[in-house]
Amino acid sequence: MELRAKQGYFGEFGGMFIPEILHRTFLELIQAYEAARRDPSFWAEYKALMGSYSCRPTPITYAENLTRHFGGAKIYIKREDLNHTGAHKANNVMGQGLLVKRMGKTRVIAETGAGQHGVATATMAARFGLDCAIYMGKEDVERQRPNVFWMEKLGAKVISVTDGTQTLKDAINAAFRDWAGSMDNTHYVLGTACGPHPFPEMVTWLQSIISEESTSQMQALTSRYPDRIYACVGGGSNALGAFYYYLDQPQVELVAVEAGGKGLETHQHAARLACSDATIGVNGYKTYFLQDEDGQMKDTHSIAAGLDYVGVSPILSHLWKEKRVRFIAATDQEVMEAMKLLIQKEGIIPALESSHALAGAFREVGALAGDQVVLINLSGRGDKDIFTIADAFDDPAWEEFIIQKAELYQGRRKP
Repeated sequence: MELRAKQGYFGEFGGMFIPEILHRTFLELIQAYEAARRDPSFWAEYKALMGSYSCRPTPITYAENLTRHFGGAKIYIKREDLNHTGAHKANNVMGQGLLVKRMGKTRVIAETGAGQHGVATATMAARFGLDCAIYMGKEDVERQRPNVFWMEKLGAKVISVTDGTQTLKDAINAAFRDWAGSMDNTHYVLGTACGPHPFPEMVTWLQSIISEESTSQMQALTSRYPDRIYACVGGGSNALGAFYYYLDQPQVELVAVEAGGKGLETHQHAARLACSDATIGVNGYKTYFLQDEDGQMKDTHSIAAGLDYVGVSPILSHLWKEKRVRFIAATDQEVMEAMKLLIQKEGIIPALESSHALAGAFREVGALAGDQVVLINLSGRGDKDIFTIADAFDDPAWEEFIIQKAELYQGRRKP
């Protein structure tokens, strides 16, 4: 199955619902993307860049201790946490950076929730010598302070968005407003497989390097494809990258794990397709959104800043409707337990976003036969989440540390 849009759509989902002022810019982007897609030298240049600059291919780790712990299928982990900047986000931004060079732009802007896309974009801008502005919801700025620090040190201007819920969807809206006034010299590096055409397809194509690698890696390690692949889903880029080259392998079950937040029954979550809360709507593109009867977007909740997006990739909506991808949700509590288990059993520190994939897999893997194989896409590492994780673990030493730092910053304590 080749994921190519037909007139901007995947089945009934997708499209390009944009202001008239942006049409010329989108047509320019579509032309540049299609030219790159037809040019084998672009993919060769992209892979060479990712190999020399981002240490690809990322390895696959056999989780021997976890396999023994659950007593079911063998567990393997695709280590996108070892990618440059600590997540799968570098795959997309470096590819878009090459497109920016082709288009002759001098400035890039981006939105970010968890901050990993922001750090990756700032890194790409530094690498290619581009001006950079990152839009981030005020709430996410506060809970992802380490990533804000690195974005600024990399030379990016971080703009805190105070509109609406002050999270990812508001950062996206602010970035599009910027682009409408700066499109002559600016490219919007959209971070996930959402948004108007060609972004869903283009981001998926660039992220497909994940499964391009894992298909051959799993054959080398196990002489077979995995029986199941688990990946977390916010917008959908890491999941689509992990699933891409398996779409034509019907024996491989593809499982997308959304943010169950405080529980699906509470409506304090960001699960679009794992429950019945989402409906089809249009917000620059057509897909499933968490929205009210008037089409106004609802508030979302997740312990992971990168998964609290109100919509989902139109490609995933299509694959879900075609029953090629199964959607489940993991609660905040399940996520924390899964994170703790991976840290203690395998010595790997996962991002909160990625821990949703772990939680989904851990819930089901014990019921599988011992000769079956499961692959989990670990989309990022957990360094950025230290504040949130420590609070969630209710660590008293951490609380004292925070109090001391607050007093120091307020001038009440000498360093």
